[in-house]
Amino acid sequence: MLYMLVVYLGSLFALLINSFFYLDGFTGKIVHQFTLKTYAELLQSSNMQIILRTVVMAGAVTIADALIAFPLAYYMAKHASPKLKTWLYIAVTLPLWSSYLVRVYAWKLILAKEGILSWFVNLLGLDGALNWLLHLPGIGGSSLSLSPIGMFIVFTYIWLPYMILPIQTALERVPRSFLEASGDLGAKPPATFRFITLPLSFPGVVAGSIFTFSLTLGDFIVPLSLGNSRFFIGQAVYSHQGTSGNIPLAAAFTVGPVVIMIIYLLIARKFGAFDAL
Repeated sequence: MLYMLVVYLGSLFALLINSFFYLDGFTGKIVHQFTLKTYAELLQSSNMQIILRTVVMAGAVTIADALIAFPLAYYMAKHASPKLKTWLYIAVTLPLWSSYLVRVYAWKLILAKEGILSWFVNLLGLDGALNWLLHLPGIGGSSLSLSPIGMFIVFTYIWLPYMILPIQTALERVPRSFLEASGDLGAKPPATFRFITLPLSFPGVVAGSIFTFSLTLGDFIVPLSLGNSRFFIGQAVYSHQGTSGNIPLAAAFTVGPVVIMIIYLLIARKFGAFDAL
């Protein structure tokens, strides 16, 4: 509790305080005077596009992960034998055993213009379509810069385990007696799934979405390593606090995701997501 109050909440409070300062454009120094100038700068069109772009990407990754994760989680919970379930657990968590950077750079090599995916697609004669989807012009025309679709693929893969496990846990908690009662009352399997299994397991989907949405929202390594010149929130924070030294604007950018996640968590709580964590 002491750690949470002093270190974690203290850091967030320091960010909030810094966001009310501003950077003097003439001297390049931070003026420690309470003002809303930084938030007025944050509300500029270019910065709002960064926030909107990040939120859209986080939402798209969350939906894609849910659609991919649910069938696998359902099979693990309802149909897999204990031995197979163990191997599936290992398969799902195996990517988490390696470094996050290793996984990102592995995808960087896979999706590059000279990567294995391009080589395979060239054999099929579809290299033009692949370049259009994944390799839109990036920084300096780099062959390693990916389009938003390319980053979407990497994000979806990176955070997929965080969606599978909460859904699988929620499905395990669905009482078998409910499913049997539904069948005894004449409901067919699709109706049982729609009216019994899906509503009772939905908190697991929402719980998984907390991870996928928040992690995508704050990530800067994937956009920085694979992206093009269009910034995401993480990149903007990294750039402002590092290159330009505009700590107040970087802090204001971080307040945005915090507010978004507070609203998201309040909504998730209403769906019972915390019970599935």
